[in-house]
Amino acid sequence: MSNPISNLPPLHTQEPLSRFSNRADDYAKYRPSYPPAAIDAILAGLGEPKNLRVADIGAGTGISSRLVADRGASVWAIEPNSTMREAAARHDRVQFHAGTAEQTELPSHSVALVLCCQSFHWFEPNAALAEFHRILQPGGRVALMWNDRDQNDEFTNQYTEAIRKATDPDYFERIDRKASDAKELQQSELFENFTSHKFANFHTLNQAGLIGIALSASYIPKSGPAHSQLIADLQQLYATWTQDTPNKRVQLAYQTDLFLANSRP
Repeated sequence: MSNPISNLPPLHTQEPLSRFSNRADDYAKYRPSYPPAAIDAILAGLGEPKNLRVADIGAGTGISSRLVADRGASVWAIEPNSTMREAAARHDRVQFHAGTAEQTELPSHSVALVLCCQSFHWFEPNAALAEFHRILQPGGRVALMWNDRDQNDEFTNQYTEAIRKATDPDYFERIDRKASDAKELQQSELFENFTSHKFANFHTLNQAGLIGIALSASYIPKSGPAHSQLIADLQQLYATWTQDTPNKRVQLAYQTDLFLANSRP
């Protein structure tokens, strides 16, 4: 019997350039950050951050761009969606540009690091990797990173079930298994020295944040019965888990998956 997930169209054909246009505010406010140890691993061995030029591809509202820039690097944040770019908080060492992963418009051999956080699954992988190889300096690094919910955590598991009910189950599973897309990097003849790393990550939220992070996902309906049911389910989940909690906060648990490789000369 065929796998329904494998029969779904590739995500890069599902309007990746526009599908977050009505999610930008929630994305900027409520999406989780990435652990400092993951940023350490991304930058390790690349030299002084103040001397680094980084391309953050599919930068969204600049969450990862600012983390790298805070270390001293200069960042070209490549994001094709104008609404996402406009929702980004400004940073002195981050410059936003309207390119795509497959055509960044950046100069050849101009960056020491290509960074893709929560984004590579939306790219046509072979064309994107060829473009990364073009813009990277010889031996430069590509880093693919995702925050994946830790289903061993009971609250996170219940949250996942609530949002799963609100969308198409096969499509939800296809997006939720995005870390497997790193196989394209591992198998690419353009890159070498592939390694993988895992980090624990936690995101603390109030009720508005719990609802907001759900609505920031592109597969969650913004209106209709499924939307209304999701809001009710999340409100109930929040009430149940905070009834004995003085600070009225809940915590989503993540595993941050990081994949690194070097550009072949």
